[in-house]
Amino acid sequence: MNALESTSTRPYLIRALYEWCTDNGFTPYVAVLVDDSVQVPREYVKNGEIVLNISYDATSSLKLGNDFIEFKARFAGTAREIMVPVSRVIAIYARENGQGMAFPVPVPGGAVEGGVGLREAVIRCCHPGLDPGSMDCGSSPQ
Repeated sequence: MNALESTSTRPYLIRALYEWCTDNGFTPYVAVLVDDSVQVPREYVKNGEIVLNISYDATSSLKLGNDFIEFKARFAGTAREIMVPVSRVIAIYARENGQGMAFPVPVPGGAVEGGVGLREAVIRCCHPGLDPGSMDCGSSPQ
């Protein structure tokens, strides 16, 4: 098997960073680029993206598979079934310190756009309206 035939590293990296977060007492968040293949509450989608808390306390029946992340979670008190294709995950990181990894952004036709830096992905997903270039590394938005 050569590199073109091998499976994606994305699901393995997501599982590894999820485990790192939980082992260190951090809250794992995933940023997801939403399209019709993503099953999430649409009312929480902002600018085509959603950030999901995938911690043990926030989910039930969590499955971090090679093709999908699946779990049940409550949104405003209502239980929802969540299903996210792994290919739509653009970042996984710890809520408390932002450490994690960003992935190349999928584009129509299966190609990928250049990767987004984690700092920019976290700022864009968690703090819309802020200019990532205006913040120093390590600073927190006010």
